Order: sequence, then C-alpha cells, then structure tokens
Amino acid sequence: MLFNSFNFGLFLPIVLVLYWLIGYRKVKTQNILLLVASYFFYGLWDWRFLLLILLSSLIDYYSGIEIEKSTTKSRKKFFLFFSIFWNLGILFVFKYYNFFITEFTSLFGLESSEYAFSSLNIILPVGLSFYTFQTMSYSLDVYKGKIKPTNNLLNFLCFVSFFPQLVAGPIERAGNLLPQFNKQRSLDIDNFKDGLRLILWGLFKKMVVADNVAIAVNAIYSSPEDQGSLTLFYASALFFFQIYCDFSGYSDIAIGSAKLFGFKLSKNFNIPYLSRSVAEFWQRWHITLTRWFTEYVYAPIIRKRKRSYLVKTFALFVSMGLIGLWHGANWTFVFFGIYQAITISIERIPFKVKGKNVSLNYYLNKMPLGFAVVYSFILITTSCIFFRADSLSSAFEIIRDIVSFIPSENFTTVIGIKVLIIPFLVLLEYFTRTKNHPFERLEKKLSRPIRWAIYYIFIIAIIRYAGPAEQFIYFQF
Repeated sequence: MLFNSFNFGLFLPIVLVLYWLIGYRKVKTQNILLLVASYFFYGLWDWRFLLLILLSSLIDYYSGIEIEKSTTKSRKKFFLFFSIFWNLGILFVFKYYNFFITEFTSLFGLESSEYAFSSLNIILPVGLSFYTFQTMSYSLDVYKGKIKPTNNLLNFLCFVSFFPQLVAGPIERAGNLLPQFNKQRSLDIDNFKDGLRLILWGLFKKMVVADNVAIAVNAIYSSPEDQGSLTLFYASALFFFQIYCDFSGYSDIAIGSAKLFGFKLSKNFNIPYLSRSVAEFWQRWHITLTRWFTEYVYAPIIRKRKRSYLVKTFALFVSMGLIGLWHGANWTFVFFGIYQAITISIERIPFKVKGKNVSLNYYLNKMPLGFAVVYSFILITTSCIFFRADSLSSAFEIIRDIVSFIPSENFTTVIGIKVLIIPFLVLLEYFTRTKNHPFERLEKKLSRPIRWAIYYIFIIAIIRYAGPAEQFIYFQF
C-alpha cells in the first residue's frame, strides 16, 4: 500500500478513527489495533512476508530477554550473534545471494560448469533492509546495556511493524520508539494538525516534484549515449532532487502519520542540498541510517585503537562501503559508497597552517555558503550517476561524456516547464530551514483564512499537477 495511493487515503482515516474511539486509557487495545493495522498494511504487498517479519520479531524479542538473563559473557554473545546471524542471514538470502553467486561464478568462469551455483527465484520483501536493521539494533543495545529488554511481546511486535515507518524508515532505535508503546497517548490537537501539515508537504514533494522530475530523468537516462554533456549533468542534478523529494517526502508522510497517533519519529532529512561538504551532507541525508552505521560500525572500529587519520579513514571506507551495499546488490551502489568515503577522507586530510591543525572542512565552513554549497552539490550530483546508472561501465561512460563537453543539441526540449518547481522548493525550504517543515512558519505568521488558502493551493496542486505515479524509490531497498 503506497502512501500516495487511494487505498492509503481510505486506510489511514479508518484506523485513526477506530484508534481514538478506543481512547487513550486503553493503551493495550490501541496497540492491538496498531498491530493488526500494520500487519494488514504490510500483508497487502504479499501476505507470505508477514511470516518473515513475525519470525524476525520473535527471534529478536527472545534474544533480548536471553541476553539480559544470561550470567556469562559467552552466553550473552551467543544470543547476540544468533540475532545478528538471523538478520544478516535473511538479508543475504533475499537481497544479496544472487548477486554474490553471479559474481563468484563469473570470477572463476563457472557459468557453464557443472559446479555452477543456481540462482534463487525469489523477490525482495519490501522494507526488509529497514526492519532488520531496526530489530538488530535492539539486540545490540540490550547487549551493550544501553536499554533493558521489554517483556511485553505486543509492544515489541508493534515496534517492529509500526506501519508509518515500516517499509522505508526512519530506522528507529528501540530506546526512542519502544517506550512510546508503553505510555498513554493523548489526542493533542496542535500535534495532530502538524501531522496533517507534514503529510501534505510530503505528498507535495513526492507527487508534484519527484514524480514530475522523474519524467525528464527517465527520458534522458533511457538513452544516455544519445545525450550531450549539459543534458547528462542536468539529468543527474535532477535525479538528486528526485530522490531527495521522493525519500524525504516519504519520511515526512511517515512522521506526520505517526503524529496523528501520538507518536514521535526521528527526523530523517535536514535540507541536504544546503550542505557545505560531503561530510555534512551525510549528517543531513538519511540521518537515521548514518547514525546506525556510525554507532555500530564506525565507532567500534576506532574505539579501541589510536584514533589517527588512517584509522578513521579505514573505518570510514568500511562504513560507507557497507552503506552503499545496503542500498542494493549492485557494484554501482558499492562504488557510490566508496566514492563518498574518498571525498570525505580528502576533506578530512590534516595539514598545518601557521602551526594550527586544519583540513579542507575548516575552509569549507569558513567559505560563503553559496560557494561551499556549489562544491558539495557538484560532488553529490556526480555520485548520483552511480546511484542511477544500471552498471559501473554505464556510469563511467556518462561521466566521460559529461567531461568531454559534448554539445547538447536537444537540451532546451528536455528542460520541461514542470521542473521549475525545484527553484520554488529550494527557496521555500531555505527560508524556513530552521523549522521542521515550511508550513510550520505559516501557523505563527499568517491569519487562518490565508493559511487555509495556502493549504488549498497545495492540495489543488497535488491533484492537478501530480506526475505519473511512481513507486517510492527506497521501497526497493
């Protein structure tokens, strides 16, 4: 069930009405309703995957209890590794097995050999990469003593399957989301209205901006060999805005929907195109994923070692390489992550100026915002080529064509009037950058009639100017 679908437009109000009719005093009954609704929401994709998410939930739930009960470190590690092995195991089988088998047989020339491995004819369960990381972090936090395991199975099942953020995040830590299922949630009108505004803003970014921009991006990338340098760079820049509006639009709808039920989810985006550096970009882009890898991959590597530039760089390459692989079973995604690591490591190279230790990041932070943003935007746009291309060879060919300055004879025909919505989006988010979303400023600055007029303009824009329906990009991950 897509957030931008008619079905979700019916599903959400029905669940919402039943939820608040139950009343805040009956927390358990509300949680039962949320669990049933979440399983129904997820089961519409393929009911068989409900068994997988249920099994994952049970394994991590009981692993957390056993880790806490264990009196020896070896027993604690056993249940921790059991949880990790299960989560990474199902990820490998469903997402990476065919990729690794194909590369292995190709590397050793076993395609036509009797020793060749056969691929699996299975589809990737939607949201698998998100909820496995969420449940795995629960087991890790219990093992580290950061949280106490819950003995409430219902609440834990809700934590794993909560439908607003189930299929594409934010990737929530148990310490933030799980306790919210234990306490009473009262109907806060201001919070409720803000949730609706977030949903409206998310739908606008997804349906009006991302889906319309996708038309130009798909047209250009369908035959990159026929395009000029300016056209290819233009399409890559558009794709950056497409994926930003697509994914952050989903996150806004998820956070807004959760607010309607009295829950607070983590912020996942913070206007990443205003970053002064690539390092800052990853503090603003898919924030919950970056924090996950920082906490569970980067930090453990440098924790017990001398924190030199080389050690930090090694940890950075491991983390970013895995972030790239997390996005998909393709060398393009791996190189996307490695590319990020290369640029961030260059920004961090230490050198001395007048006896003071500085780096490129130091000067980027001192530089006027406009110049620094152009620098980071060019680098991020280049990385988007690897994210969007079908293969590494295709990505390098596109980059080669861009730097070859091939004339773009048909450039004016692919610009499209609808992509002019991007400057509007940038200006609106820039001037409201201190707020959670642009509509937040309207509540305090404008009278009610003017506010409602603006809301109706956005609603009409969504209905009238929505692009061809596109599935959320991050659903494939």
